[in-house]
Amino acid sequence: MSGVELLGKEYGYVVLVLVLYCFLNFWMASQVAKARKNCVINNEIENNCLWVQRGHQNSLEFMPMFFMLMILGGIRHPLICASLGASYIVTRFFYFKGYSTGDPQQRLSIG
Repeated sequence: MSGVELLGKEYGYVVLVLVLYCFLNFWMASQVAKARKNCVINNEIENNCLWVQRGHQNSLEFMPMFFMLMILGGIRHPLICASLGASYIVTRFFYFKGYSTGDPQQRLSIG
């Protein structure tokens, strides 16, 4: 075999975690759309919908840093990066669910 293999076979797990994070963000975007629709239908104050949107925006703000850390860290330690990335996704989900309630204490329960 000629050349140096840069990425191991386990690097696929890193890619899988990055794809799952994208799906999580798509799901969050759908929750924002649903909250906006409910606010328009029920003539609610927009602040009630703002919490859902802000939770999604917070996730988007950290997305570039998460991707870079996963891509670079996964070159050397793909299994560790993939497992830590998967746990980050789970906690990010619960953080979003808590943030969407509008109660600051709810977002700290798991995420």
